[in-house]
Amino acid sequence: MNMSQISTQDSNRGISSGSRPFGFALDFAGPSATNFSAHLERRLSALHGQFSDQDTYARLLASDPLIYEVYEMRRPEVAGELLHGISIVHPGRVGDEYYMTKGHFHSVRATAEIYYCLRGNGLLLMENQEGDWAAETLTPGRVVYVAPNWAHRSINTGDSEDLVTFFIYPGHAGHDYATIEQRGFRKLVLARSGGFEVVDNSVWLSGGND
Repeated sequence: MNMSQISTQDSNRGISSGSRPFGFALDFAGPSATNFSAHLERRLSALHGQFSDQDTYARLLASDPLIYEVYEMRRPEVAGELLHGISIVHPGRVGDEYYMTKGHFHSVRATAEIYYCLRGNGLLLMENQEGDWAAETLTPGRVVYVAPNWAHRSINTGDSEDLVTFFIYPGHAGHDYATIEQRGFRKLVLARSGGFEVVDNSVWLSGGND
């Protein structure tokens, strides 16, 4: 037997269990829907109030472009499980802001998350409710650890390539999008000549969206 091709099916040995080990390949060219059990698409309309240039947002809303996708392997959302999948943030901008995910806290704040960048260039923007913030670069082969109690958002700072990351987090963590929807993140990432700049978000400073 070729050891490089052994799979869970080969090693079952007749053992019956409600949850079995399994393996899958991480395709650097992009995931296939057949390799994952769930596929989510987020269009511009799903990020209402998150981009600072609302005039450009309103104009682009007519075509409602696809901003990002998530492919996930469904597992029970309980402690002891690990939920995992692939996130793809497409290239593009709304005004000077790059395409990005909605961003979220975990409903169970004391849970962490790992991101592993497979392709593209971007930032993982993070903040906590105590007033601190952080930004870590995402480049192929780089891992970012999101500590417990930190909200996080993936931002594609590339001009033409998808930002593709593998993520994994505890099964009982949950998602709190509502907190971010109220005020956004305290920082914005804006395109500048030759790169990008992280600046204060005036909406966050003023107390939130109306």
